[in-house]
Amino acid sequence: MKLGLQLGYWGAQPPANAPELIAAAEAEGFDAVFAAESWGSDAFTPLAWWGSSTEQVRLGTSVVQISARTPTSTAMHALTLDHLSGGRAILGLGVSGPQVVEGWYGQPFTKPLARTREYVSIVRKVLARQGPVTNDGPHFPLPYSGPGSTGLGKPLKPITHPLRDDVPIWLGAEGPKNVALTAEIADGWLAIYYSPRLAPMYNEWLDEGFAREGARRSREDFEVAATCQVIVTEDRAAAIAGLKPITALYVGGMGAPELNFHAQVYTRMGYGDQVKEIGRLFRASRKDEAAAVVPDEMVAETMIIGNLDQVRADVKRWADAGVTMLVVSCHDADHIRQLSSAVLG
Repeated sequence: MKLGLQLGYWGAQPPANAPELIAAAEAEGFDAVFAAESWGSDAFTPLAWWGSSTEQVRLGTSVVQISARTPTSTAMHALTLDHLSGGRAILGLGVSGPQVVEGWYGQPFTKPLARTREYVSIVRKVLARQGPVTNDGPHFPLPYSGPGSTGLGKPLKPITHPLRDDVPIWLGAEGPKNVALTAEIADGWLAIYYSPRLAPMYNEWLDEGFAREGARRSREDFEVAATCQVIVTEDRAAAIAGLKPITALYVGGMGAPELNFHAQVYTRMGYGDQVKEIGRLFRASRKDEAAAVVPDEMVAETMIIGNLDQVRADVKRWADAGVTMLVVSCHDADHIRQLSSAVLG
């Protein structure tokens, strides 16, 4: 099992102790550091700035939103970061949701699977640098020749030679079709709200993708990086209670009532009734009541919480289920050292 440090995206201000966390993560044998974006800070700049003080840890986006940049622009960001880090970049991509895509980026959210497939294909063409990049697909045509076009667009290939033509591309995916697509075209899966109990279902989705003609990888060389809170504590009940408001936020508040991918994940786990009630209360601004509806097991099965022996047993259970990396959030360097001891031994 590997560990990845999730820095996430910023709140009102940048996190004050990120350099300390990153230095501790590298010193303690973490495999990767990730940054995210939503509708505030971006994911690439923190990795370039803070990552400049690192030498070994991989630097990944988890995730950048495909509607935020054209695929050629994202490829430019990835090849630049890969050069600056000496070949340590991981490009994590995700479609986000309609509230952000249409409300913040002003792009249509329709056909997210087709857009993802086309997007990844173009990024790989840029990184391969085998010739001028063209694309006949409907979502990202290159050269552009649609309404408003001058007709002067020219196929181009990157001026800068990519350090690697195979920068790993990982996809954030939650639903069955998206997970299968991830196994088909990507190098890894960024899983959120992963539950080892549902591993047979996830593996069925993944195997569908691996079996497709032209699939990029197989089970043996594919990474599964699961976002997971890991808490070593003697008071498991208190830790679970403290996490219920966060679960309620993502289930009830991070997505439209008509389309919330996080809520769909928990519904698949069997918490459909609770998901509906959490959403109803959250939308009525009754957040404390929404958190109270969250049952203990709804938190516990997507996180690793307990004393040292329980944590180590659960880490093995997650590894046996197919997870290759736990992507964790840590509040200080001592927390990082604690998790390194518990997980990496």
